[in-house]
Amino acid sequence: MTLKNRLAIMVSLLIGVTAGLGIYTFVYARGYSYLTNDPKACANCHVMQDYYSGWMKSPHHAAATCNDCHTPHDLIGKYSVKAANGLSHSLAFTFGPIPDNILIKDRSLRVTEGACRSCHATMVSAIDGNPHSGQDLSCIRCHADVGHGGAPMLPTASLSSSTSHANP
Repeated sequence: MTLKNRLAIMVSLLIGVTAGLGIYTFVYARGYSYLTNDPKACANCHVMQDYYSGWMKSPHHAAATCNDCHTPHDLIGKYSVKAANGLSHSLAFTFGPIPDNILIKDRSLRVTEGACRSCHATMVSAIDGNPHSGQDLSCIRCHADVGHGGAPMLPTASLSSSTSHANP
């Protein structure tokens, strides 16, 4: 057997093992459930239980699912955010300790702020840019507990800097 053939077999074996482990992990972690709009998928992980329970009791339970607030409302944006978050979460769960009190990241904070502004556009446009406030308004700064019924979501730094209104 030539060196080229051995190398081809080794590379094929490595790709096969990697793909097999990836597929096994995806199925074991119920990764397919994240392709749906079912909020129960978000509670697959124990650290999300409090947030899911909070959402069940929140005012948004009857009006919005996790995806309505935490992903952009266009198809490509929605699945690109889901893919980025899924990769981030799977790496974190595989290689690092996950705190029980998770905090929303800046990119997700901007997506959620955009969702608030999209659904509540009429109300937001009536108060946005108020010259008396001295700063741009942020829905999440004042209403951080609305979607999850009091479950903590925001790091202190984000409370004062979450003024970006653009939907990523």
